[in-house]
Amino acid sequence: MADGVTVDEASRASSSPLPRHAPRRPISPSRNLVLRYRLTPWWARVLVVFVLSRVVSTIALLTFAGAQQANAWTLASPDYGSFATIWDGHWYYIIAVVGYPSDLPITGDGHVGENAWAFMPAYPFVVRGLMTLTGLPFATLAVVVSVACAAGTALLFYRLMRHSLPESTSLFAVVLFCVAPLSPLLQVAYAESMFLLLLCASLLLLVRRQYLAMLPVVLIMSFTRPGALPLALAIGLHGVLRWWRRYDDPFPVRERVRVAAAAAATAVFGVAWLVVAGAVTGVPGAYTETELAWRAPYIGYGPLVPFTPWVDGANWWFPGGSGIALLVLSVLAFTALMLSPWARRTSVDLRLWGVAYALYLLAVFFPQSSTFRLLMPLFPLLGVLAVPRSKVYRALLVAVFVAAQWVWLYYCWWVNGYDWTPP
Repeated sequence: MADGVTVDEASRASSSPLPRHAPRRPISPSRNLVLRYRLTPWWARVLVVFVLSRVVSTIALLTFAGAQQANAWTLASPDYGSFATIWDGHWYYIIAVVGYPSDLPITGDGHVGENAWAFMPAYPFVVRGLMTLTGLPFATLAVVVSVACAAGTALLFYRLMRHSLPESTSLFAVVLFCVAPLSPLLQVAYAESMFLLLLCASLLLLVRRQYLAMLPVVLIMSFTRPGALPLALAIGLHGVLRWWRRYDDPFPVRERVRVAAAAAATAVFGVAWLVVAGAVTGVPGAYTETELAWRAPYIGYGPLVPFTPWVDGANWWFPGGSGIALLVLSVLAFTALMLSPWARRTSVDLRLWGVAYALYLLAVFFPQSSTFRLLMPLFPLLGVLAVPRSKVYRALLVAVFVAAQWVWLYYCWWVNGYDWTPP
């Protein structure tokens, strides 16, 4: 006996199942939220991040539009569509409506002036096709195309990050992409959204080693924005690395042929627009001379000599040697980032792309306010900044990025009198 209960009775009582309708412990609201989050598909999480980020950027754009004075493109306080189609957006509008000139404009001193050949046709032609199908205006459809491509980029970027980073880090990389300082460009009449979508698709196929499947994507990309040439270099470096590691990671002959074919075809695509511009206008250097017209207000006309534009720009912006020192420090900082422990957590192919594109910029572009926009194709390196897991670090980085959107809109997008800081 134990307190009036036999040992057998106590044993049966302890082993009997709980009543069928026994009360369960209630799930706390925070726990319920975590469970729902884990059951949410990855694509839904990415789209929620994207939509919330568009709300933030739209508020910023509308705020600046409300304060905008009359300028060369709009009246005072323009509506969203008008404000979204200023700067290069107007060039894309011209191309969508009338196409490209067969004769290049010549300045009074005999040089090629600014003209539509500097802007590639994929984006404005897609918008033109939708205009024909729907009857809607350019401004509306240009924004729709940009936003749709940006959403697609966010989805593909998540998949690209998941090749080397855990789920939470990959999603935070998407957050950084969506709130980046120049992310308002993802919802205006610029070709950047379409280019980033095609670039992200190409890089995803590269890390999956689907070399030949890349080529149709790269072909369209090469007629959207400049970038195929550095991608050809990245593919070539990828092949060299695979050959170097061939004993640990087999690199059969058939894959070597595919890598070589992909690199060669991508390089050809990279100069295709130059050939088209020269053939239509009858001027072999039509595209290059057109691009040089945009740097003429800074340093005058002159031939394109690889790797000299940044030296010229450094001396122009910061004379007396300080500009060169800043340029060297920038290159060293980028190199340190690529060699950092954070970077080594990401895919080596994305780092190769970062190096290839940085070399391309150093070779051909003159640094000015639009250089910030030209840095956007380096967005896969946001995975490096996403590696630290500190909540304080992540919150501060998002806050800095959002604040930088307002700074960029003020200095580069918003038109303030005679504005010499185009985006």
